[in-house]
Amino acid sequence: MSEHDLLDNEMEAPGPVPDGSGNRRFINAAPSQAMPDDGESVQLALYAEKNYLEYAMSVVKSRALPQVEDGQKPVQRRILYAMWELGLAANAKPVKSARIVGEVLGKYHPHGDQSAYDALVRVAQDFSLRYPLIDGQGNFGSRDGDGAAAMRYTEARLAPIAELLLAELDEGTTDFIPNYDGAFEEPVLLPARLPMLLLNGASGIAVGMATEIPSHNLGEVADAAIALIKAPDLDTAALLQYLRGPDLPGGGQLISSQRDIQAAYETGRGSLKLRACWEKEELARGQWQLVVTQLPQGTSSQRVLEEIEELTNPKLRKGKKALTQEQVQTRQLILSQLDRVRDESGREQAVRLVFEPKSSRQDPAELMTLLLAHTSLETNLPLNLVTIGRDGRPSQKSLRDLIAEWVDFRFVTVRRRTGYRLGKVDDRIHILEGRMIVFLNVDEVIRIIRESDEPKPALIARFQLSDRQAEDILEIRLRQLARLEGIKIEQELAALRSEREELAHLLTNGAAMQKRVIKEIEADRKKYADPRRTLIEEAEKAVLEVAVVDEPMTLILSEKGWIRSRQGHGIELQNLNFKEGDRLLTAIECRTVDPVALFGSDGRVYTIQAASVPGGRGDGVPVTTLVELAAKSRITQLLAAKGEEWVIIANSAGYGFVCQFENLLSRQKAGKSFISLEPGETLLKLSTFVPRETSLVACLTRLGKLHLFPYAEFKQLAGGGRGVITTALDDKDQLAAVTVCDGLTLKLTGTGRGGKTTELTLDANEMAPYVGRRARKGKPVNAGLKFPGF
Repeated sequence: MSEHDLLDNEMEAPGPVPDGSGNRRFINAAPSQAMPDDGESVQLALYAEKNYLEYAMSVVKSRALPQVEDGQKPVQRRILYAMWELGLAANAKPVKSARIVGEVLGKYHPHGDQSAYDALVRVAQDFSLRYPLIDGQGNFGSRDGDGAAAMRYTEARLAPIAELLLAELDEGTTDFIPNYDGAFEEPVLLPARLPMLLLNGASGIAVGMATEIPSHNLGEVADAAIALIKAPDLDTAALLQYLRGPDLPGGGQLISSQRDIQAAYETGRGSLKLRACWEKEELARGQWQLVVTQLPQGTSSQRVLEEIEELTNPKLRKGKKALTQEQVQTRQLILSQLDRVRDESGREQAVRLVFEPKSSRQDPAELMTLLLAHTSLETNLPLNLVTIGRDGRPSQKSLRDLIAEWVDFRFVTVRRRTGYRLGKVDDRIHILEGRMIVFLNVDEVIRIIRESDEPKPALIARFQLSDRQAEDILEIRLRQLARLEGIKIEQELAALRSEREELAHLLTNGAAMQKRVIKEIEADRKKYADPRRTLIEEAEKAVLEVAVVDEPMTLILSEKGWIRSRQGHGIELQNLNFKEGDRLLTAIECRTVDPVALFGSDGRVYTIQAASVPGGRGDGVPVTTLVELAAKSRITQLLAAKGEEWVIIANSAGYGFVCQFENLLSRQKAGKSFISLEPGETLLKLSTFVPRETSLVACLTRLGKLHLFPYAEFKQLAGGGRGVITTALDDKDQLAAVTVCDGLTLKLTGTGRGGKTTELTLDANEMAPYVGRRARKGKPVNAGLKFPGF
C-alpha cells in the first residue's frame, strides 16, 4: 500500500458485529461480490483494510515521525514536558533518570520503560544531537556504540537550550489535550522559538515511509528563517545562501557538490557524501603520521579499527574455500602502505585516530585515499525530509517547505501569546481600576461595608463596579489602601495601559508583528548560535585507481568455469591446455582496460575488469573468485564492448531485445538480474552492432528458416527483461541466432553433407523475400544446409 493510499483512503468500513456467542463473524469475499446484509457480518477485506490503516497512521503520527512545528516525536515531547513540570530547568538540581521515566510513563506515555529511557538518552547525547535538549549526568553512552548506564544510575535535567521549546508553554501558546486516562493534560505541540526539526534533525521508520533529517547550524537556520520572513518568495536555492547544508554533531567534511546539495533539498530526498577530517603531523627525523580528528555521522573509531582488521586479516566468505582474489589484493595493498593504527581518543579529544605509514617517503594523500576508499572514513549521508506538516498529514517536503511551515507556526504562536497576554493585562487593569475607586473613596467604601448587610451589591450599585471588582475590594487588606499603595496602583496602571496599546498594535499591524518575530529570532540566535562544525568543501569521492597499461588481451573461459587471460590477439585456441575433463567454452578478444560482461545461465549479468583476470600459463582461476555466482548457475558467455555500443539479446524461445553495453554493467559482485529466461530456454550468442536507417533484424531457426524485419520494430530495454517475439516458431523448432545487419548483405554459415562448412551471402534483392513484420514465420533458406548460426 502506497503512502498516498494511507493518507487519502477515507473509506469507512463497518466494524465486525458479535454473533450470538459474543464472537464477531466475518465473510471472506471480494468487495464486488453481492453480500447478504444481515447486520451481523462484515467483509473481512474491509475490516482488515480499516484496521491496518488505523495501525499505520498510529505508527506514523504517534511514534515515528516528528512534527514540523517543534521537531519532536510524541515520546520526546512528553519527556521534555514532564521534566518541565518537575521543575528540572537548567539551573535545577538533576534527578535520577528513573524518576523522570516513571513520571513520563505514569502520566503521558504508557509504553515500555526502556523505550522511554532510550529516547531520553538520545536527547542527551551530544554526539547524536547537534543541540542536546537534556543535560545528562553520568554514563549516557559513547559514539563507539557503548550503551548508557541503567536509569537508576544516571541523572538528568533540561539543557539551557530547551527553553526554546518550553519557555512559552504557560502563555497560551498551545492547546492541551487529556492524557491517555484523562487524569492529566499534555501539550499538543511545544511552542518552538526556532525550527528545532532542522537544528537537531530526526530519524525514524514508519509504515510505508521513513524520515532521515540531518542536523543544521542554529545561526544559519535562524538567518534562513529571517530571510524567508522578509522575502516570502524565496526558493530553496536562495535559502541555501544562508543555510549552506548539514552541520553534524561530530563535524566531518561534506564533499558533495553544491548542485547535489541543492537537488537534495529541493526534492526533499537525496544522498550526500561525507568524509572524515584529517591532518598530517610531522614527527622527528622526517617521519610523519596521519591523524583523524573528526568522523562522519554514524561512524565510530571502533568501527574503523574493525574494518581495518577485517581488511588486513580477511575471513573466508560463506561458501568459499579460499580467500577471493579481491581480498588478497586488498590485504597486500593495505599492508604495503599502512604500518600501524591506534586509537588515542579520550576525554581531551573525542576523536583521535592515528595512522602510521610504512615509509616516510609515501604520499600522505595516497595513504588517506586508500583508507577513505576501504573504510567508513567516507560514507553517504542520507537525506529524506519526511515530516508531519501543519495540515497533520505526513509528506516529503523541501527545505523551503520546512522553514515556511515553521514560520507560519511561529506567527500563530506569537499571536496566541500576544492575545493571551492582552487578556491578562485587561483583567489586571480592570482590577486596578476598581482599587483606584476604593482608594479615592476609601471612607465611603468602609462605611458601606460596615453598615450594609450585603456590601457587595451595595458597592456595585454605588460605584458602578463589576462583580469581579467588588469581590476583589472585599478581599483586599486595609493596609493596601495606604497612600503609597495608591501611587503604586497609578504607576502599574500606566505601565499596563501602555503595554495594552503595544499588544493591540501587534495584533492589528502585520509589519509590527513581523518585526517582533524577527527580533525574537535574532535574540535567540545571539544567545545560542555557535560556529559551524561540518566543513563544506567539494571534493571527488575517494576511488582507488590502479594504473593499467592499455594493451590487447584474450580472455578464455572453460566449460567448468575456469577463466584466464593471454596477452595479445589471434591466440591459437586449439593449442590451449585444460584440466582433465574440461575444454574450451568461449574466448573473446578485448583490451586490458575494458569492462567485461559475464552472462549466467539464469539470466544474471556480472561485471569484471579485464585486467583483473590472471594470466600466465596455468589453468586460470575459478570464475567464482571474481563474481558471486548464483546457486546452480554457470557462466555461458563473455562480452566486451564500448559503453555506447548496442547489443542484441535473444533466447531460444524466440524472444529478444536490444540495449547498450553500459546497461549490462553492475558494481555488485553478485551481478544483476537482467535477462528473463524460462526453464529450458538458453541464451543465444550475443553480438554488437551499429544501428542504421536500413538495419534489419535477422532471425534464423534451427530448422533453417530465415525471417527479417525492420530494426525500428524491435524493443529497447535498458533495464533488461524478456523482450518481444522476434519470429514465430513451429513445433519442435527453436531460434538458433539473431543479429542486426545493414540491410544490404547478410552472410550465413551452414554445414552441408559430411559436415563441410558452407558460407552463403545474400544481397538486398535476395533478402527481400524473407522481409516481413516482426513475429511472423520465416521461410526455408536452403534445404541442403543446416544453419546453427550466422
